[in-house]
Amino acid sequence: MTISDLKNKLSDLAYKVTQMKETEPPFSGEYNDLNTNGKYICVCCGLPLFSSKNKFNSKSGWPSFYQPINEDCLKYIEDNSHNMVRVEVCCKKCNSHLGHVFDDGPKPTFKRYCINSVSMRFVENE
Repeated sequence: MTISDLKNKLSDLAYKVTQMKETEPPFSGEYNDLNTNGKYICVCCGLPLFSSKNKFNSKSGWPSFYQPINEDCLKYIEDNSHNMVRVEVCCKKCNSHLGHVFDDGPKPTFKRYCINSVSMRFVENE
């Protein structure tokens, strides 16, 4: 998908988050408090990323998951921006920025995938 296609497909904020690595304001995303059964897919390419079964309330202000649908859907990049050392999480298929992963999540993985709502689209289970 070209940059022009993405600009036409996505909201301004979704484009800035997925392509320019910006972050949506905390507690503003439509999926932060969503508790419906389904899966979250990449807003840019449609790759399945996270299951609602692995979502938890981290109280961080962003949707949080303790693991992805599978390890083959994500790409991890060291992020040293903003005077921090973090691990950026991107869609492995299209390289869209999703958020970051931290080591302060619940069992069984102790991971917290902190993901921007605008980087995903929710598909409810039928």
